[in-house]
Amino acid sequence: MQYIAHIIFLILLVAGFGLFAKSLQKIYRNIRLGREIKRNDRKGERWETMARVAMGQSKMTKRPVAGILHLFVYVGFIIINIELIEIVVDGIFGTHRFLATIFGNTLYGYFTATLEVLALLVVIGVVAFFIRRNFYGVKRLNMKELFGWPKEDANWILIIEFALMMAFFTMNSSDFILQTRGYDHFAQLGSFPVSQMTLVPLFEVFSFDNGFLFGIERAAWWFHFVGILFFMNYLYYSKHLHIILAFPSTWYANLEKKGKFNNLDSVTKEIKLMMDPNADPYAAPAEGEEAPSKFGAEDIFDLNQVQLLNAYSCTECGRCTAVCPANITGKKLSPRLILMKTRDRLEEVGRNIDKNGKFEDDGKKLLNDYITKEELWACTTCNACTEACPVLLDPLSIIFEMRRFLVMEQSAAPQELNLMMTNVENNAAPWQYNQADRLNWAKDN
Repeated sequence: MQYIAHIIFLILLVAGFGLFAKSLQKIYRNIRLGREIKRNDRKGERWETMARVAMGQSKMTKRPVAGILHLFVYVGFIIINIELIEIVVDGIFGTHRFLATIFGNTLYGYFTATLEVLALLVVIGVVAFFIRRNFYGVKRLNMKELFGWPKEDANWILIIEFALMMAFFTMNSSDFILQTRGYDHFAQLGSFPVSQMTLVPLFEVFSFDNGFLFGIERAAWWFHFVGILFFMNYLYYSKHLHIILAFPSTWYANLEKKGKFNNLDSVTKEIKLMMDPNADPYAAPAEGEEAPSKFGAEDIFDLNQVQLLNAYSCTECGRCTAVCPANITGKKLSPRLILMKTRDRLEEVGRNIDKNGKFEDDGKKLLNDYITKEELWACTTCNACTEACPVLLDPLSIIFEMRRFLVMEQSAAPQELNLMMTNVENNAAPWQYNQADRLNWAKDN
């Protein structure tokens, strides 16, 4: 029977990590559909930013209550799953609490006690978040754009984390009682302060016999193991993918000053052609030279790879939308929804590639089919969304690239902008005055 359990354990372990690797490979492929962008400069600053923002959660704590609770869940859940190493070794070799042989009894006691305290903090955090998300009425967590799967996904994650922590306490409680009774191979290893104050007294009230307790301990152990594998593979379908992708997103974040826009290589090439009297503007690109790309972005293929990474990394927390002046004043724009729609389109393209082996034109585009012109032109480019994001995502850059496409490829700017650009071209100023009259305002009393 024990050999069968080992075989089942190995099959689940290989299948779980194999499916997880396949999901990561698919995400990597989809992100690579975007344009390449060089973001490998200032490496020291990038490592510092990733450590401070992704690992240190520095931007989360700007809202102290939510930030501290998130820190409980994040740190607790990550550290507790160090125990997965022990579970894997025990599952493969049939040992029990393998890390005790590495740490020694005293250090292992401190280790297990720390895990118990952290698990309690995780439980407190997820319960608080569940109440806050469903009953407290935080506006940004109850907006129309979160109805359906986004809201269900957030709740399911909280429920899964709660269930995993309860399985952890159940396993430790039954293990502790079996240790005190000297049952079979259950040597007295570890310290379980939270379990001893909660579930252990409950188990003792019911006077469970050793065989039944052993069954509870094994069931909780298997539930914890399978639950971690399930959670790991569920991430691909969840906004909680940011647990992994927040790290590369913060490393590749835009370190330039807020509001500094990039120059298009295609525009630079066009200007060089105009400045060179010997250049043939209609000549085909030289061998090894790329043809000029389109101006701006119409679909996900026109966005850069960091922007697509941002779409996958969005936590859907809504902090960006909560501070967006356009959204606050009732406009259709929601920076959070810009990233969510970009991710939806990216996933649709990925499914198209999975089905056909390569992308077959489906007659859809990110522009109009997912993101409307009304949303794009509502943006004031104030950068409030990029400043508010806890993992340094940049929905404004996507908005800006799509507006570039509307202006430079389709000449579809609003009349007010067309008038301003005409004035700049003719009068070197946005106002409809010629240059000689531009200072007349100074003569007015």
